[in-house]
Amino acid sequence: MHPRPQPTVRALLFAAAAPVALAAFAATSPSGASADDEPTTEIVLTGVVRDFRERTKPGGHPDFEVTPSAGFAQYCDNIAPSLGEGKKPVFKGGGFKVSSQWRDASGRNICWRLYDPARGDRVGSRTGVSTGGIASAASFATWFNDDLNLNASAPLSLTLTRQSNGSYVFDSQTDPVYQSLGGFFPIEGQLFGNPGGTPNRNFHFTYELHTKFTYHATGNQVFGFRGDDDVWVFIDGRLVIDLGGVHGAIEQIVDLNRLGLADGRDYELSFFFAERHRTQSNFKITTNLQLQTIDLPVASNAFD
Repeated sequence: MHPRPQPTVRALLFAAAAPVALAAFAATSPSGASADDEPTTEIVLTGVVRDFRERTKPGGHPDFEVTPSAGFAQYCDNIAPSLGEGKKPVFKGGGFKVSSQWRDASGRNICWRLYDPARGDRVGSRTGVSTGGIASAASFATWFNDDLNLNASAPLSLTLTRQSNGSYVFDSQTDPVYQSLGGFFPIEGQLFGNPGGTPNRNFHFTYELHTKFTYHATGNQVFGFRGDDDVWVFIDGRLVIDLGGVHGAIEQIVDLNRLGLADGRDYELSFFFAERHRTQSNFKITTNLQLQTIDLPVASNAFD
């Protein structure tokens, strides 16, 4: 078991608890494990966190602490459906504001791109055209790339803890470190530091994570996220979770059996998160995938 750290960039291994209510986890084993394998109790994943200054500060980024043109809400279809060069998401614009969620037959929120009425999915609704508070393709390109003029970066590791139903969870609401902070603030007082104002918390950062897993057609494999603000998840380079915009905590789940993957083959899952507004910061991953980190991050700030 990893020792519990203080909430600094220097030591960033976190535990979690309380599984989300996902029926797909019942009576399933973690992916990649045979009946004779002892499931691992934790999965540690390492990505890179990038700190930004809000737009009104010297050196501030135009997309952080901004109100989208159509108000605070979830916005979809502003990001290209496939990863671009360097396994990075690509801004395309022309997106829409979500009025009601696309849901599967069990009532779980799903990405609008995965909607399939033949599966009993329930169609959502949209309104208007908006970029969701993203100024341009050029501004978005700096969210997940080091730019010494606009951001500072460091490695960030998260520990997903195995639950009794076979899922693995990291949840900022139940983790004692983050409970004491009142939200997901992994670089509180770190990198650029807290910006001042009310509340004086580090609300302006992104997180990028690249992982791999083995797909098992009979494994009922799922990946779910609940939080705010923007989140995009790609599997095999394809967008499968689209939670763009500046909004409160929202959940989406992807059932991997929808994706046409080949049984027994390894695939990559890439995860991109942004916290852009000083109201809340929530972060919860729930999955039964046996994820492994790939492409260990190169960050602008190195720590002992």
